[in-house]
Amino acid sequence: MDRRTARRHFLVALATVVGAIVVVQGSILLLTHVVAPLLLTHYEHNPALRTVPKRTRTRHGFEGDPVNIALVGTADEVATAFAKAGWSRADSLSRASDFAIAKSVLLRHPDSTAPVSSLFLYGRRQDVAYEREVGRSATRRHHVRLWLAEGVTGEGRPVWIGDAAYDLSAGVSHRTLAPTHHIEADVDRERDTVLTDLAAAGQLTERYDVTGLGPRIDARNAEGDRFDTDGELDVGVISPGNVTHGPPTVLSDPPLVRLKNTLFEWSHEITLHLRP
Repeated sequence: MDRRTARRHFLVALATVVGAIVVVQGSILLLTHVVAPLLLTHYEHNPALRTVPKRTRTRHGFEGDPVNIALVGTADEVATAFAKAGWSRADSLSRASDFAIAKSVLLRHPDSTAPVSSLFLYGRRQDVAYEREVGRSATRRHHVRLWLAEGVTGEGRPVWIGDAAYDLSAGVSHRTLAPTHHIEADVDRERDTVLTDLAAAGQLTERYDVTGLGPRIDARNAEGDRFDTDGELDVGVISPGNVTHGPPTVLSDPPLVRLKNTLFEWSHEITLHLRP
């Protein structure tokens, strides 16, 4: 084989390899950005939730925690439901509340209404936040921020969307160096904790999922905290008038979404074992 023929064969082989890589990458992009969203996006239980924001923002516009929970009910019903479930309404941020939470963390004194930091949806900070203490101080706590969803209703009642996360430790912001809390990575577990507590108090009549942010593993919020999520927005319908109700009816997801969630749980477990 002469040099010219060998060069031609090499170029053909190289073009074949490059073409195969392009085809594979194109197929992956088509699958992840076109096919998967079409097959896995579902709002059959409440189409109006398609329009709600999927991620909170900081005051400066950085991406915060995922929107992973929604409640259907009036403001009074939401407040009463959390009270019955043993959760407290968080104080608003102020110099006095900042001092109180610092005292709670440093001296390990209880503070069941310690404020939560501000995140933003619809151009405004949370309308209300609720929390449940863990231990003797505000270092660790369950908490959820809620915003009234503009123009969205469920069964004729208001819908509140929010982010539920578990504060794992108090520390310093990786971005601003200001005092803050750092969250546990498994935000889905906290989402489930909120709704499980409300259900245990007899305050939910129904639960269902719709698509939220979408699956994420090793994503980061504005503080640099890692989070994982199956990407579902879990909705709880509060019992009208807070009448005590038995276990809520759980509406099923489409088969492909159930398969996606199973695959996510599997990959999430592997990721947890591989993390340093």
